[in-house]
Amino acid sequence: MENCPFCHPHRDVKQNIVYENDTCYFLQHDNEQEIIEGSGVIVPKTHRRNVFDLTKEQWNDTYELLQKVKRYLDDIHKPDGYTIGWNVGEASNQTVSHCHLHIIPRYNDEPLAGKGLRHWLKQPENKRKRIYSSH
Repeated sequence: MENCPFCHPHRDVKQNIVYENDTCYFLQHDNEQEIIEGSGVIVPKTHRRNVFDLTKEQWNDTYELLQKVKRYLDDIHKPDGYTIGWNVGEASNQTVSHCHLHIIPRYNDEPLAGKGLRHWLKQPENKRKRIYSSH
């Protein structure tokens, strides 16, 4: 994919390849662009639209990088926790259609500390208006 930022990570001068293995990269942007210090993404080197399209090798390599990234972030940034996740599709806010696993270190002194995925998903404003019956 010619215009995909994750297919061509070297083109973005503010994007750094911190680690890589046979099939995946761990990428971080310059600290100026990151709201939470140390956050980044693990992406497959070949274009995969979403997590459901990963090969078994890419899953394994993602796991391998995730462990390496955790050790790195623990040593450098010393977070108090992590939020880790995939967005799949527009409704989930996937803004780049190349599979990417968000690695977000979390810190007790953040203004939104303690507000993880469940907090945002359970907001009353997020309740669907239409109720479906189960069959």
